[in-house]
Parts: sequence; structure tokens; C-alpha cells
Amino acid sequence: MAFIDPHIHMVSRTTADYEAMAAAGVVAVIEPAFWQGQPRTTAGSFQDYFATLVGFERFRASQFGIRHYCTIGLNSKEANNERLADEVMEMLPLYLTKEGVVAIGEIGFDDQTALEEKYLRLQLELAVEVDLPILIHTPHRNKKRGTYRTMDIIEDLGIAPHRVVIDHNNEETCKEVLDRGYWCAFTIYPRTKMGNERVVEIIRQYGTERVIIDSSADWGVSDALAVPKTARLMEQAGITNDQIEIVTYQNALAAYSPSGQFREEDWLNPTPIDQRTLFQGNSVLRGGQSPRVDEAGEELIIR
Repeated sequence: MAFIDPHIHMVSRTTADYEAMAAAGVVAVIEPAFWQGQPRTTAGSFQDYFATLVGFERFRASQFGIRHYCTIGLNSKEANNERLADEVMEMLPLYLTKEGVVAIGEIGFDDQTALEEKYLRLQLELAVEVDLPILIHTPHRNKKRGTYRTMDIIEDLGIAPHRVVIDHNNEETCKEVLDRGYWCAFTIYPRTKMGNERVVEIIRQYGTERVIIDSSADWGVSDALAVPKTARLMEQAGITNDQIEIVTYQNALAAYSPSGQFREEDWLNPTPIDQRTLFQGNSVLRGGQSPRVDEAGEELIIR
């Protein structure tokens, strides 16, 4: 079975994760721009980060057989630095038009401050202007209040819910998100956002329509294989393969394909891996490692 992980922070992961994900069936990932742990102090650090998402990281994933896409946005935590936020807002239109950018995001609330709402609204308006889907981060504290407030703002701006993925849902928020017509994403993240046993029960209760599963794996204690592992758990729980495919592949494809950038043929007809290839003079290999070089049609040969 093929999987899409539509929310994972690969900049924080190793190439060994890419190898393990490809072996487990992950064919494509979406990497949302987000907070890096260390607060950024200059617009230049955002510029380099965005350039990495649309540049080297996209190349690095391709060298291990996975298609990499990203979302670009000003995260809610750093929206509270108004001077810096204004400078980042000025550069967003440039990066939103880059190849492989499938949405604006992840945007939303952290502490639910007035500044966070200001830049959430500005970025929602920008998403409409550039005609891209939207990825919403819901807060870890006061999640229900922040999730409902976010949907109220989206609806106040007249944005159709089918253009919006609301992520990091739990049992407290998912019914309202689904009832109001949004894509409802669940992050399988150990001991914080959601365990996969809980999401299996949610799928039993609410079904698969507009439900998406992702890992949000990053520099914290997280699991880059959360999507394929949850698929296996669903199978053991008696959920059909068709239903598993909907929440681990088809719904993510449907939610982000309106960008015009997220195309199934990209990974169904991949370019053969050739790790001798360089990106701006740089290799994905470290000193002494032998490059993997696949030939077209080699997957059909049995030696």
C-alpha cells in the first residue's frame, strides 16, 4: 500500500528516515513551514529556511525515492514578533509561487493573542489571493477554543471549508470540524497530540470522509513511520483496505491537489534515483558513501 504523510518536518530528520519511510511505502510528503525551536531574529533566517524547503530538502527526498512538497507561512508562535512578522509577510508571495508549494501554512493560533489573529487573517486573505489551499495549526493549549475561533475567522472571511485542512484534532474538536465541512487531520505524535489507538476509534465512530492522518514528526520525540504504522493498526482492527487508503492517501491527495502542484503522476512515474546528482554543487552523501544509481525499468529485473 502507498502512503502520503501530509505533515512532517523532514528538515529535522535524517536520510535514514527517508530510507525507512520509502521502504514502508511512503511515496510523498508535505513539509509545513513551522517554528524551529530557536526563535528566529531576522527575516534572513526565514528566507534561508523557506529556500531550503523548496530547494535542498526537495532534492534530498528525491534522492531516496520520495516526492517532497511543502507549505509556506508565518507560524503562529513567531507571529508575536510584530517587526519580524511584517518582514516575513512581505516575502511570502514570492515563496508561495515556487514549485512544490501546495498550500499556505501552517498558520493559526498558539497563545491566541491579538497579534496571532492579525497575521492569521492576513495570511488567510493571502491564500485567497494566490488561490492556494490552507493548512491550519490548532493550539496545544485551549485547543477547543482556538479551533472554534479559527473556524469562525475563516468563515468570517468567506473562505470555503473544503479549501482548508484543520490539523492536530482530537476527540474534543473533530466532530465540529467535520460538521462545518473542513478536512479534519489527526497527528499521530507520541504522548502529546494523539496516539494511533485513539485515532482508530475515531475512524470507527466518524468514518473516513474528509479524515486525514499525518505524523508531524520533527525534532521532538516523534515517529516518521506513524502513518504506515497506523495503517497496520487499522488493518488489525478490521478497518478495510479501502478505508485505510482513504485516510492515509486519497484524502490528502484530494485536499492539496487544488494547488495544481500536488500530482499523483509525480510519484507514479518517478525519475530513477541517481545519488551522483548534485544540488548547487552539494551531494546528499557524506564522505565515503557509495551512491545509489537506479536504471529506468530496473524494478522489473530479478537477479
